[in-house]
Amino acid sequence: MASFTFTPETAQRVKIKVLRKYRDLAKENLVFAPGQEDQLVNQLTTLLHRDARYVEFTINKALADPEGNRL
Repeated sequence: MASFTFTPETAQRVKIKVLRKYRDLAKENLVFAPGQEDQLVNQLTTLLHRDARYVEFTINKALADPEGNRL
């Protein structure tokens, strides 16, 4: 189970931040909505070739300041 939850607004902000950090990803690769946090982690572990802890850390970092510009 993912260590974070999304609202529609934070889901959109996280999507923007992840796409900025990983420019080789396409918007079509990041189709997710609130309630699908586990699916997003699994999807990003495959796309980024990273483990789930790293992906969750990155997403939690983005959620720490959803209005900020940094990831």
